[in-house]
Parts: sequence; C-alpha cells; structure tokens
Amino acid sequence: MASAAAVAADPVALQELVEDAVVWASQHGLLVGLGIDDPACAAVHAPLALLPVPYPRETFEQAKQAALAFNSMIDAVAADEAYLQEVLAAAAQEDEFMARLLRVFRETADVRHARQAVGQERLLAVLRSDYMLHAPTNSLLQVELNTIASSFGCLSTLVARMHRYLLGRLGASPAELAALPEHNAMNAIVDAMGAAVADYGTPGGVMVMVVQPGERNAYDQQWLQTRLWERHGVRTLRRTLAQIAAEGQLGADGRLTIGGRPVALVYFRAGYTPTDYPSEAEWAARVLVECCDAYKCPTVAYQLAGAKKIQQDLARPGVVERYAASPADAQLLRRFFAGQWGLEDLADADTAAVVAHAIANPDQYVLKPQREGGGNNFYGAALAERLRQGGPGLAAYILMQRIQPPPQRAIMVRRGQAAEADTLSELGVYSTYVRRGSQVMLSAEAGHLVRTKAATSDEGGVAAGFAVLDSPLLV
Repeated sequence: MASAAAVAADPVALQELVEDAVVWASQHGLLVGLGIDDPACAAVHAPLALLPVPYPRETFEQAKQAALAFNSMIDAVAADEAYLQEVLAAAAQEDEFMARLLRVFRETADVRHARQAVGQERLLAVLRSDYMLHAPTNSLLQVELNTIASSFGCLSTLVARMHRYLLGRLGASPAELAALPEHNAMNAIVDAMGAAVADYGTPGGVMVMVVQPGERNAYDQQWLQTRLWERHGVRTLRRTLAQIAAEGQLGADGRLTIGGRPVALVYFRAGYTPTDYPSEAEWAARVLVECCDAYKCPTVAYQLAGAKKIQQDLARPGVVERYAASPADAQLLRRFFAGQWGLEDLADADTAAVVAHAIANPDQYVLKPQREGGGNNFYGAALAERLRQGGPGLAAYILMQRIQPPPQRAIMVRRGQAAEADTLSELGVYSTYVRRGSQVMLSAEAGHLVRTKAATSDEGGVAAGFAVLDSPLLV
C-alpha cells in the first residue's frame, strides 16, 4: 500500500489523488463553511489527511474499551453536586465564565431536585474522550474528556469512507482495507438522540440544536439533523441562545416550546465559551433550558463535570475510585491519566516544585484554562512566563504533562492544496449515554475521530484551524 512519502514523491499521482479526494468530499458532504463573510451556501471540503495514519491496533482497542467506563464515571461525577462546587470553587473565583455556570447550576437546583425526586431527570450525553500516544513510554494518555459540543462525529464517519475509497484507487487489497476500522459515529449519535426523543414521548417533539451565529462547522451538525429525520422522523430546529430567549416558552408543567413546537431534546453545539453569552438574554436562555423537562445534551452539571479542573482532580489518588462503577473500571481509567496539577495553592511544597520544574522545562508541560474550543492553552516560553507571573489568577488553570506523540509523515489537504509534513495525531472516541431518573436506557461506544496536525503546531483543533480530519489504519 502506498505511503504518504511514496505518493508525495510522484507529483502527477499526488495531484490526481488530491483531485479525487476533493471531488469525493464535495460529492459526499465532507464540507465546512467558508466563513460568515461568505454567502450562506458557500462551502469547501473539510481540511483532511489524504491517506489514513498508521495507528497501533492495541492502543486503539484500549481506548474503545474504556468508553463505557468513562460514561458511568462522568455520570456519577455530574450527580455529585457538592463535589462539583467544592472542586470548581477556586477556579470560579478567578474565572467569570466558570462562576456564571456554577450560578446557573445553583439557581436551577430546586427544579433539578424535584425532577430527581420523581425519577424524571432526563439527560443525553454525547462524549468524546481524546487521547495521544506518549512515545517515551509507548502509552496512550488522555488529553481531555469533552462533555459538551463534541464535534466531527459525522465528518469523521465520512473521512473514513473517503480513505477506504482512495486506498482502493491506489490498489489496496481486501486484507489491507480491513485495517481500516469500520465505524459510523453519525448513526450512533443520531440513534442516541432518537432514543431520547422517543422516550420523551410527545408527538411531534423536536430536537433543538443550539448553535453559534455564522457557524463554519454547520455541515457536521446538519448531517445529524438530516439523519435524525431519515432514521427517526424527528425534526430539528437550529437556534442560537438569543433566539431561544426570544422564542422559548416554559409551561407550568415544565414543557418547553419553541415557536409553538414541543421540545423533546435540546442539543448544545454552542454554550461552551464566554463569547456564546454576549448578553443576559443568552444566560436567561440557558436557565430556561435547564429548567425545562426535555432531554438535555448536556445538562449544566455535565458541562461542569467536563471542566479541566475536574479532570485534574479525578487524577488525584483515590478520587476516580469514588466515581468509577467498579475497582476494575477505576484501574482501567487511571491508566490513561497524564500527570496533572492544580494551581490554587502555590504555597504548597509539591505544587511549588512542579511549577519550578515547569518554568525550567516548559516544553514538558501544557497550561490549560477552563475553556473549550481550541486555541486557549499556554506552551513553551509563554507557559513559563505565565507561571513566573504567579498570582491568584493561576487558580483558573491546571498544569498538565505534555504528551509527546511520535511524528509521522502525512499529506494534509486544505482548499485543494496538498502539503507533506511531519505530523502528530490525536484519537477521539465517542460514546453515548441516555438516562431518565435511575434508568440507563443506553450506554454505548459510538465511533472515533482522528485529527492530525503539523508537528510544529501546539494546538490541535480542526474547527480552530490547527488540524485536519484523519482516520486510523491499524497496524
């Protein structure tokens, strides 16, 4: 089977394969928007790797096997209100966005507790646990667990199909094609949504997809609404938080309607960053949704449970063991934890020692705020400088061991232009979870995503412009 280096060595063959990839992507909806300044219909193929990346089969399967353990663990964390508030308190003092999320959490507690008391708390989780190979120890370490707006489930399904097509064009044998793992994250996520809407049980109940204005990744989202209609007959309304504030009506029975339509599920693809709340109207919409009796993906509790500070605290001795479903699950999850340290007590001797080591060796660490969406972390000299500044503001960050994945040659294609480079890859594993009261109706592993970036790039988000969509070739 042709490698990236072999394909890149033949300019004619390379150009033909790039053209094939761009045409396939355009024909099959592997697309992103061109941006808010372009017409609404303007699109281009998603940033993509021309060929799948070789990936160790054993570690790939380990990540898949951990999905259900992460499902049950994060559900238990989200249910422990005292733990969430205690662990996030210091970060909230320095981070206004975190403080506001906690305020929504507290303001809606009475409604939440009333539903819990009668077994009618409804939640859907679409999680994505992201990992990177750590070359020095040949281990798979978790980058983060995403509990809100876990994107690219649909486009990752399509890029895997595209790679199967392109490898076939290059003459791959059936045995070689078998190394491309089958998955359909698109349908798996949609079927979880369909299960939630069906359980809600209201005829004509719709899913409201909460979106950002001018969303460039709308095609990944719109695949979900298309498939939800095709597979389950459920209509989707795309609304910003501001539109929900203007159109939403909450009945005395807790039923939410948007434009007169009953809402069975609210699915957030926005709401994870401060810029999604430019006014009080957006916060009012978040409270409205939290108070309604529809399924929510996620609840505010789940969003808080996905905070970097919670991830760091779970890695402390004995903590994940409190929330894992079994000792075996706790042992399984702990094997994926990288080194992580809180920064709320800089006078603590152990914390001071780690900070001093990070200042002296900044390339071995990442400084992470309580933010989602990519492009927010500190690396290298900027990390060392922020740590030198010190101050109480560091309580809003966690310090994490920097994972050192092995570089591989890859051909990345953006807007029809190919570039070969040394790259690093990140594996994401999706999982879905549907629960009403104490009844877990679904807990499943739901496909995977690979994002590949230039080895010289610190960040790794596709939507943020740092990486390309990829798929694994198991070796």
